[in-house]
Amino acid sequence: MDFDLTKEQEMIRKEVRKFAQSEIAPVAAELDEKEEFSVELTQKMGEIGLFGMFVSEEYEGQGMDYVSYIIAVEEVARVDGSQAATIAAGNSLGIGPLYYFGTEAQKKKYLPKLCSGEALWGFGLTEPTAGSDAGGSKTTAVQDGDEWILNGSKIFITNGACELTLGVTVQAITGTRPNGKPEYTCFIVEPGMKGFKSVAMHKKMMWRASNTAELYFDDVRIPSENVLGKKGDGFHQMLQTLDGGRLSIGAMGLGGAQGAYEAALKYAKKREQFGQPISKFQAVGFKLADSAMEIECARNLLYKACWLRDNKRPFEREAAMGKLYCSELMGRVANHAVQIHGGYGLMKEYNVERFYRDQKLLDIGEGTSEVQRIVISRYIGC
Repeated sequence: MDFDLTKEQEMIRKEVRKFAQSEIAPVAAELDEKEEFSVELTQKMGEIGLFGMFVSEEYEGQGMDYVSYIIAVEEVARVDGSQAATIAAGNSLGIGPLYYFGTEAQKKKYLPKLCSGEALWGFGLTEPTAGSDAGGSKTTAVQDGDEWILNGSKIFITNGACELTLGVTVQAITGTRPNGKPEYTCFIVEPGMKGFKSVAMHKKMMWRASNTAELYFDDVRIPSENVLGKKGDGFHQMLQTLDGGRLSIGAMGLGGAQGAYEAALKYAKKREQFGQPISKFQAVGFKLADSAMEIECARNLLYKACWLRDNKRPFEREAAMGKLYCSELMGRVANHAVQIHGGYGLMKEYNVERFYRDQKLLDIGEGTSEVQRIVISRYIGC
């Protein structure tokens, strides 16, 4: 067994960490406070190759492996969850479906701009009454000649309504299968289509500097060439997309846990009580020890899931485990970090306060912790 990263992967970690510290860290708190999505920062992330990392060079991607991509998300999340969300959703949920299921024409039309960071793409699955129950969607599309008429709405769509949004992949009901269950098809919807409205959502507890949107479709006419892949493949496409997306959410949990742990360790070594650094007290030292141990466990689990994917082996079970464990791990580590900081941990001038808030979305997005346990239980035969 070889647990060493390749030289290229080590270089990616080094360069992305350097970028995150120099470009993201100085503005993260201000962007969070203002709830401001940064076009400039997003384009800078594109310039250093953080979009389209797993896309082949044929479509102007980076042609890297999935482990490299996950390392990049991890390093951005170590500094700021909002920018990591833009990267994770832009790649796994935005670029992924187009790359894996799109026609050749669709790939050539959209992927180059998305891989450069010039544009972003949304993933329209969640609805006001259909979150964890993805099969409960009510958005519909009815064929009318060479067009489809789309009606319905989506909510909590990352990258769905900002200046860089080039389009959104939308799942809709297009019929009924022989077994009586709904048939789902995915469509490419672009800004400017008549009847399509996107609205940015504000007053979020977490990821305040990422773009989150509500999408509305009122008799939107979509040309048949905007069907993603084949009619009726939508549900399969969405589930496969979520399998990969879980790895990036896991990376956000792992990176966020690392960032919170490092902040707590640094503070504990400087903060003195009763004549010595608080890191010397067992109550604090044990929290840090537990954090370090769990981060190591999480990294091994998540990287294994990515290694399985890179080697074209079944990875879905490990992806669910990695997403679940890394998400909840960040909650435990961020909680320890705030506790170690004491009263200062409750103040926005300390980053652990932001890590504490940003973690909560990880328990909910890309399938809740409860859904992950359902998935895992099925894989183990329950």
